[in-house]
Formats: sequence, C-alpha cells, structure tokens
Amino acid sequence: MRVSLWHVSVSLVLMAGVVAGVSIHRTSVVVRASSAERSAPYTTWHNYLGGADSAQYSALKQIDRSNVSELQQVWFYPAGNNGFRYGSNPIVVDNMMFVIGKDNNVVALDATTGAEIWVHDNQKPRNISHRGVTYWESRDRSDRRLLFSTDNMLREIDARTGKTIESFGNKGAVDLREGLGRVPSTIRQIQSGTPGRVFENLLILGSATGEEYESPPGDLRAFDILTGKQVWAFHTVPHPGEMGYETWPPDAWKYIGGTNTWGEITVDERRGIAYFPLGSPTYDFYGADRIGANLFSDCLLALDARTGRYLWHFQTTHHDLWDYDLESSPKLMTITRDGKKMDVVTQAGKNGFVYVFDRVSGKPVFPIEERAVPQSDVPGEKSWATQPFPTVVPPFARQKFSADEVDPYIADPKEREKIKAIVLASRNEGIYTPPSLGTTMETPGNNGGANWGTGAIDPTNGTFYIQSKEAPSLLKLEARPPRRQMTGTPEAQGHIVYLQNCQSCHTESRAGQPPAIPSLIDIVGRSGADRVRTAVHDGLPPMPAFPDLMDEDITNLIAYLKDPSKGEVPGDILARMMAPAPSNKPKLGPGGQRYWTGYGYMNSTEGLPAIGPPWSTITAYDMNKGTIKWQIPLGEISALAAKGIHGTGSYWPRGGPVVTAGGLIFAGTKSDNKLHIYDKDSGKQIWEIELPAGPEGIPAVYEVGGREYVAISARPNVEAPVENRQPRSSSGADSAPKQTQGYYVFALPEVKTKAK
Repeated sequence: MRVSLWHVSVSLVLMAGVVAGVSIHRTSVVVRASSAERSAPYTTWHNYLGGADSAQYSALKQIDRSNVSELQQVWFYPAGNNGFRYGSNPIVVDNMMFVIGKDNNVVALDATTGAEIWVHDNQKPRNISHRGVTYWESRDRSDRRLLFSTDNMLREIDARTGKTIESFGNKGAVDLREGLGRVPSTIRQIQSGTPGRVFENLLILGSATGEEYESPPGDLRAFDILTGKQVWAFHTVPHPGEMGYETWPPDAWKYIGGTNTWGEITVDERRGIAYFPLGSPTYDFYGADRIGANLFSDCLLALDARTGRYLWHFQTTHHDLWDYDLESSPKLMTITRDGKKMDVVTQAGKNGFVYVFDRVSGKPVFPIEERAVPQSDVPGEKSWATQPFPTVVPPFARQKFSADEVDPYIADPKEREKIKAIVLASRNEGIYTPPSLGTTMETPGNNGGANWGTGAIDPTNGTFYIQSKEAPSLLKLEARPPRRQMTGTPEAQGHIVYLQNCQSCHTESRAGQPPAIPSLIDIVGRSGADRVRTAVHDGLPPMPAFPDLMDEDITNLIAYLKDPSKGEVPGDILARMMAPAPSNKPKLGPGGQRYWTGYGYMNSTEGLPAIGPPWSTITAYDMNKGTIKWQIPLGEISALAAKGIHGTGSYWPRGGPVVTAGGLIFAGTKSDNKLHIYDKDSGKQIWEIELPAGPEGIPAVYEVGGREYVAISARPNVEAPVENRQPRSSSGADSAPKQTQGYYVFALPEVKTKAK
C-alpha cells in the first residue's frame, strides 16, 4: 500500500501570517453562541444542511417508522415558477422559516402555517444563491442577520424585518468580484448557488467560477459579518512562494480559473477547522496550459477557520481531465477503529469513491494507493501517470460502462444497437480514461456519482449514506473554430453561434438531453429573452458561462432561438465559419491550441439514460469497518412503473437525503414526483408521498411548539423523461403549471402530535 504522494499532513512549521495561499486581514473576533448551540444536538435546522457540520441528520423522533404513513401536508408556500433553481434547503429559527421565494426574493414565513412575515425585494436579480441562505445571531440574540448573494454581490439583511443592513459593506452589499487578482469587470460569474458557512463572526465562502478558459480563480474567503470586510483568503491556485506553486506552470494563477468550492463547506466548530471540497481547474477536460498535479484542485482541504491557515489536504484526482469535482459536503463522524473512538471526516466524490481521514491530521483511516491509469494521446496534454484508489472502502457507483449494460428499456431495438456500437467504438478503459480526439467513455460521468447535498450521516452508529447518480458521459475533444466576422441576418449569425457553442450539448435539433440539458425549442417564448441572456452570460449549472461571447453574439443567438426558420446559412459560409483554426496559428494560452468538448450526457430519444438501471441509488456504509451495509435504487420512473417496471431508480435527482432519529431517511425524486421515506437501518421503503411537482433539494426537519415538521422544495417537472414531463403553455414560464413550485411541509395530525 502506498499513500497518495500528494497527501500532506499538518505542518508544524508554518509561521503565523506567512502561510501558503493565505492573505489575512485581522479584525476583532466576536465570539457568538447561537440558540442552536444552546439546544440539544441535531434538534434545530438553523443552517443549510442542518448545521455547520453538514450532517443532514435530525435527532427529532416524533415522526417514526410506526406513524410516518400518517403524514399529511399542513401547508404549501408557492415560490413562483421562476424562483429557486434545482432545489433549495429552507432554514428555520424559532418560528420563522427563511426561503428563496417568487422573483428570487428572500422571504420569511411562519414555520407552522406558511404565512408570509416579510418579503425582501431583491429587485429581480439574474442570479441568487438559490440553494439557501445563511443565518447569524449575536450571543444575546439582539442582532440577527441573513446573508445571501445576488448577481455577484454578497448581501446582508435583518432576519427579523427583512430590511437591508446598511452598515454591511457598501450599503448592505460586498462585491465578490473584487480582490481576486483579476479585473472585476471581466468576471462574469463568481457567486455560488450554495450558501456559505458561519463560524463565530465570519462568513466563509466558496464560489462558482464557471468552467471555461479565463474563468476567475476559486479563492476561498472569509468576511466579517458585522462589517463585510474580507478577513482572510486562501489562493487555491497558488501564487509565487506559496505551497503547491510548483505543481502548476509558472504564473498559472494569472490565467487559470476554477479550483473552487461551489458545493458545501463543513466546519468543526469545537476545533475551529473548516473543510473545503474543491473542484477541477479550468478547462475541465483539457489541461495543456496547466501541466502538473494542480494543487489544490480536487482536494479535500482543511484550513483554520479563523485565519485561513493551511492545515492539511488530500488530492483525490491529480491534473483533473474529467471534471471530477468534490462538492458533496465533508461529513464529520466519530467511528470506532480497533476498539477506539476516532473523529474522522468522510468525503464522497463524483468518481464514485469514498475517502476517510483523521479529522485533525488528515491521515487516511483506510488505505489509499496510487495506481497507474490510462494516458492521454491529445496533442500538448500530459495526463498524470497515477491516481489515488481507496483499497478497502468499495465504490458506490459503477466505474465502467460496457456494451452489455446498455439500457434494456429503450423501446427501439435499433436505437439500443446504435448505442451499443457507440460504446464499443469509444475509448473505454474504465475510470480515468482521459478525453481524446475520438469518442471517449467517461464512467462515472462528469455529472454522475456524488453531487451537492447527496450525503448524510447517522452520528449514533457511524453510518454514512450517499445518494448517487449513474450517468456516463461520451466526450470528444475538438478545436473550436476561431471567431470571425459574420454576415447575414441576426438569425443566421445566431445559428452559427449556436453551432459553435451550444450544439454539442443541446443537439442540432435544439431538443437538449433531458433531464440535465433542457430543450431550447421555444426557450425564448417560455423563459423570455432576458433570462436566456443571463443564462448564457452568467452560466446556469451545469452549463458554464461563455465569457468569449460578445453581447452582439448573444443577441444574435437569442434571435435564432426565437425564430430558427430565419436562421438558414449558405453552405459555403457555414463551412468557412465552422473551419478550425489553422494549425500554425494556435489559440491563446501556454498550451497552444485549445480544445473543447460537450459534457456528453448519454440519453435515449425517450430521455432515459443509455446505461441500464439503477440510475440513482442510496448506499449505506458502516464507516467503522469501511463496508457497505446495503444499497437500494432511489425512486423510479413513473412511466416505466406504470408498465410494471420497478427498481430502476430515479433519473437525475437533484439534492439529497436527511436521516432522523425516528429511524427514517427522507429523499425526494423528480422523475416520479415523490418524497420517499426509507428505513435507515435496512433501506426498505416504508412510505412515499406524491407531490404536484418534482421534489428537489434537501429536506429540512424542525420542531415548533412540540410538533415535528418536514419541509422540501419542489418545482415543475419539465426535465423528466419524455413520458413523465409536466407541460408548460407557450405563454411563459409562469403560465402553466400554476402554483406548484414552492415549499411543501408535512406533519402528523395534531391529535397524534399531542399523543406523542
């Protein structure tokens, strides 16, 4: 066994104030003790994922195995069909629930009735940290604040009134584009859809930088909650003299982006340690301009939460060419090994692996070894020779897609054979097969495995639960044609922009690849030109921003999408515009010619995965032993279930589970519009609740006045497999269906509550 060479344990020689990757602005620390800290552990839901430790666990047990079938919906709050995207996680303090509501406003609700208490008008921002907000309160609770981001601005409001706190930053806002070593006006996207973490008087933030060349860097930062001043920053692409600088080309920090925590941060409040799951550097699938191991990309990184001082890291993928971000929150667990209690941090990845480390030293608890992996044949690329493989803890996802695993439920036999031929013809050497100029099979795919919100724990017995997607990707690197002066109608010019930038994912017919990549047919009519412009300009995960597109390009693209019939381009002009750059005139960048690929999601024409089921699972690990206790399909496809086909799992659930002391797991799936309830010990489904919309996000479990509630967000299911979609009318995104996007809240009948 060889421990990964890029694992670095706690350094005892780091000098305060002279720390790799850290700049510190010292301010006074206001020690805070929230009402959550004064409550019994795991009995509140004051924070995203339940608490700073991201446990996704509730010690409440009024709702249990014996009575969960009696749950009833007690209220619904409509958030409008243009509110949060891809799921949210409400937080609850006392009797107030804080959510993202209609028009991306932050709203306070009565947690027992859903009645509005106040609405903070965000002036219809293009983008908001839609997965939730962050709460802070002073020790005496006289000062209570909410923090969230809109349009790259960190904002703060009074939690009791919803009014802007003018003393924070510049009249209530801090520009997150500043202080990153780039010209702020060139940064199109930096805020994350995921809220940060509060520790004492600090808000610790990650970012969503986009996935393209020239994306901004993913520096980790902490801001003073009272003033908005930046307190510390950690450079995830090291600057000269900082640890890890030698793992990049010289001055890579000036042009490399990404390497960011767009997912979930976890804090060990007792020790003052913050854990960051970091993602891949840009560009995701080609790294000739970033030769090297590329620290701190794809690392679980531990920092001193107060100062940003480096403690330890482990890199799970060296020189990432697969977009194998870490984003599911690190889980703080106490397990028993060799008869002794051990505090550990557990991390799941997109690659299907689970890693377990000593929480303080970063030493792997179970062996991890470096193994040789297939190498790249792409010009200019130099893939890493080995990757770290856990040798004891088994993977939770498939890591190779063979031709005999093609989805047997694809209705057309000819289509099945076509997909089988594609699989057989691709470069397909299992996990870490690098992208090539031919078709390459990536398994798990870049949107498979563990994603945001997908982990939960049972702190009473050392069980780790991970929700996973099975979604292989078919990659093919190509040189993008250079920008040339275009002529013709706006629609024709927009057609060329579409072919150069959008077709690889949304397909030539604009039909998309649901559920991950939506159809663009009548997208302007359904969503409006402004929303389309924002999505292209800022990105809309998993779609990256397109920083190289000019405003005129986007305007022409919208014209084409609005009326494709006017977008015909003469063949000679199309051939000239789509021709690659001459080989003797490379694109900008140290690596020479740049290459791109679509994300390569593999679906049938019916909108079902190319790979056979299960398409999503929940896996329960006994982390005391590093073994799997059970694995089950998560949900199903309604159209298939109607034909008697069960056990398929849902397709592309977004969000994750919550575990409770009542013996339950709550998890929502949008392909069947159901909230599923499983036995946490066996994985057996106990009950399910069908909703009018597709549940997404992470449930919140809370108690008010002795009554336990379960809340989950949901939105219209327009990205499900074809037979399972909810239609929209042509008159706009908010026309049909009506009032189904929002927050659904359940509890036991009041008589049962009193009896308990």
